[in-house]
Amino acid sequence: MRTADLWRPEDTCVRCLLCPHRCLIAVGRTGVCGVRRNDGGTLIATTYACVSSAAVDPIEKKPVFHYHPGSTVYSVGSVGCTMSCGHCQNWRISREKGAGHGVRIEAITPDDAVQCALNSGCAGIAFTYNEPVIWAEYVHDVARIAKASGLYTVMVTNGYITSDGLDYLGQHIDVWRVDIKGASDATYRALCKVPSGGPVLDMAVYAQEAWSMHVEVVTNVVPTINDSATELRAIARFVARSLGTATPWHVTRFIPCLEFAHLEPTPVETLRRAAEIGAEEGLDYIYIGNVLETGVGDTVCPACGARAIVRDGYTIIRRATRAGVCVSCGHNLGIVE
Repeated sequence: MRTADLWRPEDTCVRCLLCPHRCLIAVGRTGVCGVRRNDGGTLIATTYACVSSAAVDPIEKKPVFHYHPGSTVYSVGSVGCTMSCGHCQNWRISREKGAGHGVRIEAITPDDAVQCALNSGCAGIAFTYNEPVIWAEYVHDVARIAKASGLYTVMVTNGYITSDGLDYLGQHIDVWRVDIKGASDATYRALCKVPSGGPVLDMAVYAQEAWSMHVEVVTNVVPTINDSATELRAIARFVARSLGTATPWHVTRFIPCLEFAHLEPTPVETLRRAAEIGAEEGLDYIYIGNVLETGVGDTVCPACGARAIVRDGYTIIRRATRAGVCVSCGHNLGIVE
């Protein structure tokens, strides 16, 4: 534990300024995330350096396809979340309200986390598995050391953060891999139990424009919730117009879970239609995830049609790029290598 950043006192309560909930927290209570607690008038980050999960992953597993493809990242996560998504695959840690109550926790200092990444031969560190925004102090400290050690840094996030929060992290984060779960507030209420997805969209743009982060977007397509052509088109249009047509859009298959266990997995045909919609809206790079389909993870050059990167799952099996450029025609693919 350590004293949190980004808060202010309000009488005996504290106001957390990290995410759009802006929780007003009474003494002895925590905010919505369950891990930021008012301890006698001081906001405490209770999960600082508390790691529930750590692994060496391919960067493609995040999924991030256009930033040092083929490299590995040391991935760390804790517990808690700013949302309560009814389809969360990591619900055992995301719904844990506090460190060590129902989840095995290991203490890993920022220096040790970076050393683990270096010892494992990783090129970067990813903050993932649960929502890393609520772990901001630890993310900030680890990322600062990681950057100084020559590692890149990745946030795998639901994107629910304030501009103050993003400014706090901005200079130390290279990649903003953000979930855009829907295009409407109604979808965010149904899926995530938050009033609006507006902050997610706004901060994705802010991460790119104010902090020059590499942005990739994931939409988990949930039948009957966000799978309509209208919703998918609105998401694709936002990505194309607000983040740019070269921004990768990953449309992934929903697997029945929790409150949505009664639904069927997303039909592959729906994902293919989403990819078609993305192309119609001008997106150059659309990937289909969570399916065993040949070619859906390949990076195809939009200029000449060459398969610049061929993937089998998370593994690159053939590559025809040089410094982010298609070797067949010289088109800039927007890949950071």
